Amino acid sequence: MPAIFDALPGVEVPVGAVSRGLAEMWAGNATDGRPAPEAEDARATQVNFVLHLGLNTTAADAAQQFEVVERFSQRYPSRIVVLCPMHTETGSTEIRAKVYGECFLGKSKADKRCVEFVMLSYSKGARPYLENQVSICLSTDLPLYYWAHRFSASARLADYRYLLSRAKRVLLDSAIAPDNALTFPWPNPNSVRDLVYSRLLPVRQTIGQFLAAYDPGTIVNGLRGVTVSHDGSVPAEARVMLAWLRRRLTACGASADGIAFHVQGPPAKDDGTLAVRFDYGAPGRHFHWHGELKTGHALFTADFGTGSTRLAAAVSLLAPDIALSEAMFF
Repeated sequence: MPAIFDALPGVEVPVGAVSRGLAEMWAGNATDGRPAPEAEDARATQVNFVLHLGLNTTAADAAQQFEVVERFSQRYPSRIVVLCPMHTETGSTEIRAKVYGECFLGKSKADKRCVEFVMLSYSKGARPYLENQVSICLSTDLPLYYWAHRFSASARLADYRYLLSRAKRVLLDSAIAPDNALTFPWPNPNSVRDLVYSRLLPVRQTIGQFLAAYDPGTIVNGLRGVTVSHDGSVPAEARVMLAWLRRRLTACGASADGIAFHVQGPPAKDDGTLAVRFDYGAPGRHFHWHGELKTGHALFTADFGTGSTRLAAAVSLLAPDIALSEAMFF
């Protein structure tokens, strides 16, 4: 398996000379006529961002997540540190480093934003020295955001207390994280955010806006069951969607103990669907939202006793870099 460190772009530098390596990288870009910051404010960073690639990350996956963070940094200039654990232990305590930078144009030619990356490869033997090296690479007096991607066990990740305790947000993806990731006793559990919940923002908004046209009592009166069905690609989204519906319906006055909440799926055909159905005791009363994520089309059909409604709508999940910012800042 190719090392994830080698799959990422950048120039290798001595781990004790990261700052000098970044300066030399930009100087080389300018000499070669490639984009480089022309003033210090072009590199003004807003946040510190640590992307921690877990042992379950492949080289191809590492490159994909690097691109996600790169797109995110075009809107929110960041000092980005990417942590790359070694899959094969050598007994060495050496930490390797690479630096990478790129400049982007904003809304005008004068709005140039340049982003710096530091990649750190470390073995198990180098683990005790890692957080110290990370702290040196980060910008001072800026908030820290920590994304743990494809880690193998919550208990192993919990050992990184410096990052977990200092981070303003700890980002996890419950679709690929260990089963207990969202219930594990992290040092600062209030900082934990699930990227699945963030990806669902457009779906939550469109369903919430539709239901907001009705009186809450009308929606929950006689409600007996809530079902979220899904295809094979979005089981985590269905699970998170059901939990959100439980919270919102309870806030509307529903008794959660008297309503059956369950997830259904996946169907035999993998057709890219996510759907919500409310079941009532009264004949004719219903609510159904059916979204086709592959086509971007959705349909509402409902009757809460005030007349039948049928409404077409759009549906999508947030792009990974947008979901990242949603989880971090909102």
